[in-house]
Amino acid sequence: MSATTENLQEEEELNYLTNGKTLKSWLLTGDHKRIAILYLISTAIFFMIGGIFASLVRLELTSPTGVLLETETYNKAFSAHGIVMIFLFLIPSIPAVLGNFVLPIMLGARDLAFPRLNLLSWYFYMAAGIIVLWAICIGGVDTGWTFYTPLSTTYSHGAISLAIMGAFLAGFSSIFTGINFIATIHKMRAPGMTWFRMPLFAWAMYGTSVVIVLGTPVIAITLGLVMVERWTGIGIFSPELGGDPVLFQHMFWFYSHPAVYIMILPAFGVISELIANFSRKRIFGYHFVAFSTLAIAGLGFLVWGHHMFVSSQSMYEGIVFSLISFLVAVPSAIKIFNWTATIYKGNVRMHTPMIYALSFMMLFTIGGLTGLFLASMGTDVHLTATYFVVAHFHYVMVGGAITGFLGGLHYWWPKMTGRMYPEGIARINAVLVFIGFTATFLPQFIVGFLGMPRRYHYYYFAPEFQIYHILSTMGASILAIAFFTPATYLIWSLFKGEKASANPWGAHGLEWQTASPPDSHNFHHIPIVTDEVYDFPGVEYAHPSHGHKKKKSKSDDPATKEQH
Repeated sequence: MSATTENLQEEEELNYLTNGKTLKSWLLTGDHKRIAILYLISTAIFFMIGGIFASLVRLELTSPTGVLLETETYNKAFSAHGIVMIFLFLIPSIPAVLGNFVLPIMLGARDLAFPRLNLLSWYFYMAAGIIVLWAICIGGVDTGWTFYTPLSTTYSHGAISLAIMGAFLAGFSSIFTGINFIATIHKMRAPGMTWFRMPLFAWAMYGTSVVIVLGTPVIAITLGLVMVERWTGIGIFSPELGGDPVLFQHMFWFYSHPAVYIMILPAFGVISELIANFSRKRIFGYHFVAFSTLAIAGLGFLVWGHHMFVSSQSMYEGIVFSLISFLVAVPSAIKIFNWTATIYKGNVRMHTPMIYALSFMMLFTIGGLTGLFLASMGTDVHLTATYFVVAHFHYVMVGGAITGFLGGLHYWWPKMTGRMYPEGIARINAVLVFIGFTATFLPQFIVGFLGMPRRYHYYYFAPEFQIYHILSTMGASILAIAFFTPATYLIWSLFKGEKASANPWGAHGLEWQTASPPDSHNFHHIPIVTDEVYDFPGVEYAHPSHGHKKKKSKSDDPATKEQH
């Protein structure tokens, strides 16, 4: 073999993981795939830290009078859990990890529109995480993740300003990512990829990015005003200084309810990909599912007042917010019904990602339906600030966002690493996540309905609640094992896993037409898109130019073609 041939072969074998192995090449990279890996490592670390604080809370609640922590320390533990999990894991997890890695390849682009801005977003995120952890270590935060005034401005003596600064920087990191995604989707789609040939994951990233760019500046301003009040004593939110604490709630929830959709919309996009590709069918009502994503993003800005039914806002405002909150359920239901119709009579393959997708559908449905109780003024007065709200929130966020993240991570793991994980263990673990989650949060619905307030350290006034907290803690132990296990077998797969082909699932999409792992620039030549989205064998779709339906033959199945 000549030297020239050897050099060519080495070039062909280079991919984004091997093209530069120094630490500097990673820390100064402009490659969206490497930045996604940096985000994956850092979000996993923060998830573990947030999980440790959750474990302390659950252990403490096994006794009506506490086990380990003083009341002030308990307040700091659940506050740290909320701040770390929401600002440092749930909001960035799917967009920054899976979106960063997959979106440009899905669109046929070589990278995101602004690679340097993408790297800067990770540095802002890391700075935010370090500042939040520093705040936790030097004094902690005892206000909860909501930083409600006047507690956060007048009465709390923790490291509030530092924690707020960390959340402030995390917001800028999200804005940078959102701007990048919007520009990439608008300007860098491959020739032939029209808006309605985009995968639904791309639609979800687009809707999420719009919410991030429009909503995050509001929370940045709000938190900035909290710091101004703490430092200067100027009355903005604290009534003692002439401010209005309800104004803080309006400003905070104007962002923080859309933030729920920042966390869940990306998971919707992941689930659409999983259901289509493991049912071997085009998503039923593709256009409805795509537009329902934008509808959720838009309506999400109009429902913040349902968090304030027991505040001083008027009853008439509450009625309007209640009606709009019920309206949000419509586009969410469209997704669930259309996914179910896609699965119906599909060629369903129960791989690990599909198990996570089915778990998501069941858990999110429960989370959504219980949200209707909180959107009704009559029942919300009884249920607000109880463990019913905690359970509802976790059914949507953990049962939704984290389940979607795990499903997407398992789905794209062969593409990201070029290795397959042990499928049998992964399937068992996916079921264990569902069991552990249900055992953790279902008892909290019951104890919340019975009147157990959230955030309480002691509940010796109602010792009958103890059995529900013990059941919840037992479920949390199962869930902790189920969350730790994927880290073990996914890391193992990097060294011992079977090498993955370019398209191990027989899936449809541009990302499955690249090598596993992909080249540094994704494609040697920009692809030209000529087929429809989710164009599986036997799938009928309306051809945009001719108006008739085309049906593919089995010979066109990418799973049956030889991988090159």
